[in-house]
Parts: sequence; structure tokens; C-alpha cells
Amino acid sequence: MPAASRPSLATVAELLKPITWFPPMWAFGCGVVASGLPLDGRWGLVLLGVLLAGPLVCATSQAVNDWFDREVDAINEPQRPIPSGRMPGRWGLYVALIWTGLSLLAALPLGDWGFGAAVMGLALAWAYSAPPLRLKRNGWWGNAACALSYEGLAWVTGAAVMAWGTMPHGRSVALALLYSLGAHGIMTLNDFKSIEGDRATGIGSLPVRLGVRGAARAACLTMLLPQAVVVGLLLLWQAPWHAAAVGGLILAQARMMQRFLANPRAQATWYSGFGVPLFVLGMLVSAFALRGLV
Repeated sequence: MPAASRPSLATVAELLKPITWFPPMWAFGCGVVASGLPLDGRWGLVLLGVLLAGPLVCATSQAVNDWFDREVDAINEPQRPIPSGRMPGRWGLYVALIWTGLSLLAALPLGDWGFGAAVMGLALAWAYSAPPLRLKRNGWWGNAACALSYEGLAWVTGAAVMAWGTMPHGRSVALALLYSLGAHGIMTLNDFKSIEGDRATGIGSLPVRLGVRGAARAACLTMLLPQAVVVGLLLLWQAPWHAAAVGGLILAQARMMQRFLANPRAQATWYSGFGVPLFVLGMLVSAFALRGLV
């Protein structure tokens, strides 16, 4: 095949968006910490799980999304690999299919739970972007699919891998679900940069459905309220210092949200860079609280 008819490795890497791999890798690590179990004899499985969460399943979701969003990206981000022509023909789809297969193969050593989680994560990735479901056409459903896959599913999988494939403790599952709900708001932050293309192509993101300010308020409430419930649960579980730490992180986020709410379109990227890290830091604090309880 002539070199000009296939993408360069750098273009493939750009399609897979390594910067997006961090959230599920972090959530998987939080699940590992929350399990309270030692790493002895599990290092290989944990490293494989981190690889699966980020460079495989999450990367697959990025390739799938770019392929089925090529018309949207032609409006919003024409410099992306597919609309720019740097990834010619159907190579975007081929990469998505190849990475799906690699993800399934890598999940096999993780046992029934790890493999099942990979299947579910990949199913959500394709359902989010690909017809006929194309969940992203509805901002509520699409963001929920991403948040559950990136945060809750990765957290529970990390805890399950540490427990040799058994179901994690109910407390760990509860925190995973709460942080998934909070991550729904984080997903909304990404939609402010693509309002024109979403509206033109029938993508009902929350900024399109609710307007810029309505979506910004919804995102903030969705991020803050689940964290407040986490604080209440940590107090109930007799972890007051961890509850206080998460509470302090919430207050810092709320203060930063004032700047975001004043101009959501201009400040969404800023808040993603400075406010969201406080959210994910709270995840780790909560995980250590569970570890102490175990």
C-alpha cells in the first residue's frame, strides 16, 4: 500500500488522544486503593488493568468517536486527523476496530469480571458514537455513558481485580456510582467548544438543549451534589478527616465555579484544567478512606 494512502504513527496517536486516558486510569487506581488489599501477587494484573482502562478501552472510544463524528469535527475541529485528510479513507474505522479487538484480548487474563467490564466499556463506547443508538445525540444519555465508563466502571473493575474477580464491597460501589454521576458534569464541560457543530448536525448536547448558562449551572450542580453525598457517607462511616478533606476540595471547586459561570464558553477549558483535578483528588481521598475502613 502506498505510504500516502495510510496514516502515520503520529496521526494514529493523535486519533487515540492520550490526554483523555488519564481519567479511567485514575479511577481504576482508586478502585485498587479502595479495595484495601495488598498488591502482593497482583502487580501484573493491576498494570494490565491500567493499560486496559486507558491506552486500550479509552483510546478505542476516542477512535470510534472521531470516525462517527467526522462531519461534526469538519465544522468544530477541522484540524483533527480524519477531517484534515491526514487519516485517509476508512482508516479511522479500521483503527477503532483493531483497538476493540486488542482491548478484548488484553482483558482475557483479568478473569470474568475484568473481561466483562471491558466488554461493557467497549459497548458503551460504540453506543455513544455509532448509529443506531448514537447516545451522544442526547446530552443526558451520552454524558452518562461516558461518565459511567470512565469513572464508575473503571473504579469497580480495579477493586474487583484486587479481589481476584469477586464483587467489591457495597461502599466501594456506592462511591464509584457517585463519582460517575459527578463526572456527568465534567463531560458537559467538553461540549461548550462544539456548540455550532453540534447544533448544525443534530447533536443535542446540554449547551444546545439548555443554552450556555443553563448547561453551565447543570454541570456545576451535577459535579457538586454527588461529592456532598460522599462527604455525608464518609462521616457516616466514621472517616471524619477524609470527609473534611473532600469538603475542603468541594469549597475550592465552588469558588472556581464562580469564574466559570460568569463566562462558560470562555472558561470551560480553564475550569477543566484547574477545577476538575480537585474533583479527581477527592476521589483518591475517598478511596483511602475506604482503605482505612477495611
